[in-house]
Parts: sequence; C-alpha cells; structure tokens
Amino acid sequence: MSYSVFDGDSPAIVILHGLAGSSREFIPTASALSPRQVILIDQRGHGHSTRVPADTSRTAFVEDVVRVIEAESSQPVDLVGQSMGAHTAMLVAAARRDLVRRLVLLEGNEGGGSAEDHAALGDYFRSWEVPFASREAAAAALGDGPLAQAWVADLEERPDGLYPRFDADVMVATITAVAVPRWQEWQSVTAPTLVVYADGGMFTEEQKADFVARGVNVTRVDLDGASHDAHLDAFDQWMAALTEFLTAR
Repeated sequence: MSYSVFDGDSPAIVILHGLAGSSREFIPTASALSPRQVILIDQRGHGHSTRVPADTSRTAFVEDVVRVIEAESSQPVDLVGQSMGAHTAMLVAAARRDLVRRLVLLEGNEGGGSAEDHAALGDYFRSWEVPFASREAAAAALGDGPLAQAWVADLEERPDGLYPRFDADVMVATITAVAVPRWQEWQSVTAPTLVVYADGGMFTEEQKADFVARGVNVTRVDLDGASHDAHLDAFDQWMAALTEFLTAR
C-alpha cells in the first residue's frame, strides 16, 4: 500500500480516489484543506500500490483503509471517497464505526452496474495503445477532459514509454465487486454523512434520492456544471461543500 500524509491538525482527513484513478487527483483538495492533516491513499491496484493484487474483494479494500487509519491516527478520522472510493469509504464506516467521525461520499451509491458495462470498461482500457511515446501523445489519444488529463499526469515512465498505473483486468474485477448492492451496510452507517452529487454525474435523480433517503444521518449537496469527477472539474464548488461540512460543529 502506498499513501501520502500531509501534516496538519487532527482529526485527520482520509481521502479515497475512484476506479482507475490515484491519490494524485486529490493533491489540490489536500492542499486546500490545510491546516488539517490529510492522508491520501492509493487503493490496491492503483497508483503506487501493488498493481496486480491477489485479492480485489471489497473486504480487502476495506481492510487496507483500516490499517492505514490505525497506523496514522490515534482518533477517529473524517473519511472522504469518490466513486469507487466512496463505496469503499461507506463500507469502512459501516464496518468500523469507531474509526470514522464524519463521512463524505462524492458521486457514490450502494453499488451497481452491469456485467456488460464492466466488460466495455475493460475493453476501453485495453484499447489504449501503450506505451505512449510522450505525455503529449497520450493526451492526443485520451482527450483533454479533466479525467483524461489526470490519467496523463499520472502515467508511469518506463524505459520504453509511458504506461497507466493500473491493469485493465484488475479494474474489471474491482468494479465487478463494487456492483453488488450494499444496502445493509449503507443503512447501518451512523456517522454524519455528506453525499455530493454532480448534475452531470453517473446517477439518475431517482437513484440519488433513493440512496439519500435510505441513509441515517445524511446531508445532500448538488454541484452545478459538474461531472462524475467533480473534484477535478468543479473544484471550487467541491471544496466549498467539503469544508463547510467538515468544519460544522
């Protein structure tokens, strides 16, 4: 496991990225949260953590986060996650109430998605003609959207070129596990929770309303002109919602 600690005041804020992302995406968020201590985790199969882990179960992801929290904090933390990372964060809050003071879920829900969608995602990642000769070549191939820019910035440099910091098969296995609805766990979360959705995100209004309604202690915020990766393309709105919730008494 790889993670970064931004020194600051307790309680710590732990942030989990989404599928095929890395903690690098949340460095601006961590910097903006100063003077709080922030811990950015590369979840297994992502970033600088083990590329092809033997276990891609939800339990394994949860145990990783628990180990980091227990190693780095002597008190409950504020736990933040986006997309797949939000799903992990939700399960951590359900399994270890003693470790989570507040919970923030950006573009997350109880789990879902079809096998066809997951297979298509794997096919897309396998279609990348790697290695890329340069970051400029990668940008030309992947596009100039905020998520593509994050992928390009995070490419791993090897002697023969640039590679993504994730494996397509591992991504499919990971998202397949996320697809199993975890309503029981969600309904057991007692920590005050902020659920943040983007108007251009991946969930329908019905899905959003149902998820929030089934939560125990939930505040909802909606971001305008934002995508599923709102921490990248609606940063100011994201930070306003996040800081207001984390600093509320």
